[in-house]
Amino acid sequence: MSRLFGSVRARATLGASLVVALALVAAGAAVLFSLRTNLTDQAGSRADSAARKVASQLLTVRSFGDLDLPDDDDQPVQVVDDNGRLVAATEDLQKISGTGVDQVKPGRGGAGPKEDSGEEREEREDREDGEIDDEPKYSNGSATIDGESGDYRFAAVDVSTSKGDFTVYAGGSLSSEQSAVSAALTSMLIGFPLLLAVVAGVTWLVTRRALRPVAAITAEMSAITASEDLARRVPEPDTHDEIARLARTTNETLTALQTSVERQRRFVADASHELRSPIASLRTQLEVGAAHPELLDVDGAVEDTVRLQELAADLLLLARLDAGEKPGAGRVDLAAFAREELSQRTRDRVEVHADLKSAEVAGSRGQLARVLGNLLNNAQRHARSRVTVTTRSDGAWAVLEVADDGSGVPEGERERIFERFVRLDDARTRDEGGAGLGLAIARDVAVRHGGTLVVREAPSGGALFELRLPGPQSSAE
Repeated sequence: MSRLFGSVRARATLGASLVVALALVAAGAAVLFSLRTNLTDQAGSRADSAARKVASQLLTVRSFGDLDLPDDDDQPVQVVDDNGRLVAATEDLQKISGTGVDQVKPGRGGAGPKEDSGEEREEREDREDGEIDDEPKYSNGSATIDGESGDYRFAAVDVSTSKGDFTVYAGGSLSSEQSAVSAALTSMLIGFPLLLAVVAGVTWLVTRRALRPVAAITAEMSAITASEDLARRVPEPDTHDEIARLARTTNETLTALQTSVERQRRFVADASHELRSPIASLRTQLEVGAAHPELLDVDGAVEDTVRLQELAADLLLLARLDAGEKPGAGRVDLAAFAREELSQRTRDRVEVHADLKSAEVAGSRGQLARVLGNLLNNAQRHARSRVTVTTRSDGAWAVLEVADDGSGVPEGERERIFERFVRLDDARTRDEGGAGLGLAIARDVAVRHGGTLVVREAPSGGALFELRLPGPQSSAE
């Protein structure tokens, strides 16, 4: 059961059924209430009409016995004087409730008004005939007429005559109202479950059709997981709904994942290749030295060891950057920092000129030192006679530039050089060429610090690398 209602289709069907059920119950209650009210009002109107007919007769008849009371079984009538005595009633009335007067037969003294003399009769005829109250009073009750019992809507109409004040009670049968309400209720009890079954069935089918692409996506994702083939893609429906967007997002995620895995594989392959050369060279030198100590190239062995050490440090830093390591929050003055780093470089091939102006940034001094060192090493490899280092402030940004007077970087290759293990010259065949990780590390460090690193043409025609980092306040925000 829990598995059944754990599906979207079952929950959607249940939810739709509950909503429709609540709507049907509310609508059914409103219909029944309206039907009952209308039919009750109709019964009250019939009762009021009958009561007024009797009240009109009271204004003219000489005796209560002359009253023409309705003889229908569905209209009981009582006439009560102002003392609460029953003076007239329907002939076959056997029992009544709801009018306030339980009597069904007129009592003594209810045979009629007293006889008047001729003069009194003329005087009465000259007076006003009487008055019937315009506002009836309604109540519900029951009555038994000629053995037939039923519920009634009673109307009480007050009438003032020259003979006295009277109240006429007349009833309108509620049997039609009860029959209609009962029939409507029966229809609802039969029709509502059928309608709910139809709604549930249609919702189930529509939901299944709507979720069919999701099933296809799920099946394809399971197949991709089992096969580990990231080149496969989930089917995208020809709709423009949320499921289509889910499929497109899933394929975009698979593309990004495939790119990341391929990049990781290339990284491992390139790292293995870069490590193989110095390790093989170092092993060869050590084996030769072991067999012929006089032929051991100590300087070459040291150089290969340094290359291995630098490559291992670069790979470790890249791994930490890929893992999302955040830079420190310390403040670094680029001018003082660059001046100190330049003072430690004593073996540069080309002279370095500096134009250093104070500019503070927040970040890791060690990582920024790696960036500056990599940019300087790259400039030293390509410069003819001059390398220039500049630091300055540019609004909320701190800028560090390293320019050389070499051949520069072709415009179409200016983004590619920041990829890992990419070198545009023949440095891969030269020991001093590096592993092609320096610029990639510099770009990653810049991004981790919230900045940018780009390359463009220097005024001298060579390459100009511009590092832009946010100031301490911008970084804090």
